[in-house]
Amino acid sequence: MRCGLVHFPTDYAISTPELAREAEQRGFESLWLAEHSHIPASRATPFPGGGELPKMYYGTLDPFVALAAAATVTTRIKLATGICLIVQRDPIHTAKEVASLDHLSGGRFLFGVGAGWNVEEMANHGTDARRRFALMRERIEAMKAIWAGSKAEYHGKQVDFAPIFQWPKPLQKPHPPIHVGGGFPAAAHRAVRYGDGWVPVYGRGPGLPEQIAAFRKIAAEAGRDANRLEVSIYACPADAAVVEPLRAAGADRVCFFVPSAPRDEVLPLLDRYQKLARALG
Repeated sequence: MRCGLVHFPTDYAISTPELAREAEQRGFESLWLAEHSHIPASRATPFPGGGELPKMYYGTLDPFVALAAAATVTTRIKLATGICLIVQRDPIHTAKEVASLDHLSGGRFLFGVGAGWNVEEMANHGTDARRRFALMRERIEAMKAIWAGSKAEYHGKQVDFAPIFQWPKPLQKPHPPIHVGGGFPAAAHRAVRYGDGWVPVYGRGPGLPEQIAAFRKIAAEAGRDANRLEVSIYACPADAAVVEPLRAAGADRVCFFVPSAPRDEVLPLLDRYQKLARALG
């Protein structure tokens, strides 16, 4: 099982390049950065985690910019969006960012995607929350078309463009792995349909080991190679008693949460996580 880190990069936290470098030195496999373009002042949509919305949601850096900075000071650690809010982004521009980051990182990018939860945030981007999952599928399909050939076009119900040229293509072929975030069963089905992996959030529903087994079954029934679809547990507690059942159930990766805090707080936490990662083998 691989061990990664998930983090909300902010201007008051350890810098992303330093976090990536320290994580790589400690042997962590990946670093996943969250995304929120803004938080609407209305705050009508309740936070899925319960209670007040944490401060870090209000001030996240752009994940592509932060990961590009991390790419310049690392050589091995995989760099991931965790997750990129596809329904709030133009697909042609995002396809360019993905390909650019994949090149700058030497093919180390993992494309974590999701439709998000904050209805008002989506609305400010012109997105109808009721149609967001179909929109996400079309935008991902459109990006795949852009990455696949010299000339691309896409004609869907919500995404439509005539033939275009865009280079460079991603370094990884046919494109960086697409990891679809969200709960079971809906996001699991979406991951099987157009993704290369599924990213459930720990604690957002009971029976995660059973859900992993069900995900593999859904994939096999859909004609996908279930062993080639990764399961990455987002914000997994750094506790062997939690991780071991997930590993036994077939999870490929656990991502431990790194708070948006200064380096003096973060580095001792990385040391503790490192000990667990070594114990897990």
